[in-house]
Amino acid sequence: MKKLLGVGGSEDSFTALEHTARRVRETGDTLVVAVVDNPDSPRDVDEVEQRVEEVLDEIGLDVEVRVVEGHPGSKLIEIAETEEFDEIVLGGGERSTMDKIRVGEIAEFVLLNSRVSVKLVR
Repeated sequence: MKKLLGVGGSEDSFTALEHTARRVRETGDTLVVAVVDNPDSPRDVDEVEQRVEEVLDEIGLDVEVRVVEGHPGSKLIEIAETEEFDEIVLGGGERSTMDKIRVGEIAEFVLLNSRVSVKLVR
């Protein structure tokens, strides 16, 4: 399976990175990590990319990491569709005080617009 993981710097996205990288190491699936600019993240793209590389090194996984410019949700969908990915993986799904699932703006956009399957890691 060919997976595209979007990482924008939220703690949820790093949780998704760790979970997905460990799973890919076990399954042998193909993984590409797309670092996107998330305006809601306190980290800039360079910091996110560095942390992604550190996590992948710790897990012992050598995969392609790309910095993606432009609207994060649109770019993730574009890459997934044009490069024939089987799945887009995103972090998210925190519970609100009313016990409802909240997703970030990027995840919501991808969930609502992607023709490629989307996995939300919580």
